[in-house]
Amino acid sequence: MVILAVRRQDWHDALAGVRVGEDRIVINVMAGVGNDDLRRTLGTNAALVRAIPLPTIRERRSVTVVHPSHPEVNSFFARMGGALPVADEAAFNVLSALTGTLTTHYTYLATLASWAADHGIAPDDADRYVRGLFQGVGRSLGDETRSLGRLAADHETPKGNNERIRTTWFDPANVDALTKALDDLLADLA
Repeated sequence: MVILAVRRQDWHDALAGVRVGEDRIVINVMAGVGNDDLRRTLGTNAALVRAIPLPTIRERRSVTVVHPSHPEVNSFFARMGGALPVADEAAFNVLSALTGTLTTHYTYLATLASWAADHGIAPDDADRYVRGLFQGVGRSLGDETRSLGRLAADHETPKGNNERIRTTWFDPANVDALTKALDDLLADLA
């Protein structure tokens, strides 16, 4: 297997002149670089599989999206936390767009800790509390018997603090802004 991991803006230059034998399997982990373009650049008929390994792969806890499904690639990523083969490149790009939200999640958490510090909580204590709060909530994601909507509802008391923040901050305008940002990223990835 050959794994190609180059930044999207650099891949043409980095792979110019590179040739891969047809007996190889190429795993393409370059965001926004489709296999058709890659095949033309490499001038090969080797098996090409796109993949989205995430940072938790180093802990063997990353579900890795792959397209097209390939038994050897699926087996490789199964050992790293799991493979999620998808039917087509359009589905692959949708899931790729979702990965663009990871740093937004961390920035959201940093904003919560900063807000608490601005209100008199020692920054280290605010950071520690936010981490603990969301690590605990994050463990509930392992319960795949409940939908994400159900998990949210199970953590929310009617007319309570969680419902108040969800309905006043994550309002239709914010949902629309997030949806537009994802749609714009998806258009760029396609």
